Amino acid sequence: MNPKHPSESLTILTDLVLPSETNPLNNLFGGELLARMDRAASIAARRHSRRIVVTASVNHVAFNRAIPLGSVVTVEAKVSRAFKSSMEIYIDIWVEDRESGNKTKANEAIYTFVAVDDTGRPVEVPQIVPETELEKQRFEAALRRKQLSLVLAGKMNPHDATELKALFM
Repeated sequence: MNPKHPSESLTILTDLVLPSETNPLNNLFGGELLARMDRAASIAARRHSRRIVVTASVNHVAFNRAIPLGSVVTVEAKVSRAFKSSMEIYIDIWVEDRESGNKTKANEAIYTFVAVDDTGRPVEVPQIVPETELEKQRFEAALRRKQLSLVLAGKMNPHDATELKALFM
């Protein structure tokens, strides 16, 4: 199986914030943004694996900035690291200024997807070869995030979490 670059999975979804998608403060519902991120991440994971993919976890979501009614929102997702059958997808959310057209990063998230066969059994996925500095940083940090998640879930002994231990030595 040939390794792939994160750019091969890049998925960009751009949409408008409509009145039916906002809360009483006229900002995009968090759940609506989560759904958009899940769709973009799903497409990115499928592009990488070329298999059926399922959401395994939402590892991190940061709602740093409200997204007002009428805003143009762009969700960018791409695979940051692939493990055996799972893929970490890093998602950046951008809001476009109505007048200038400048984009500002509003939020970010990290999802994990698993590639499966037609019966729902996990299947192997290609590895990732990061190219840019940001891709390399996200790739390296993904293993630490995975180990932390496994330790917290009781699926890994903390003494075996070599990447996490390295942070404190």
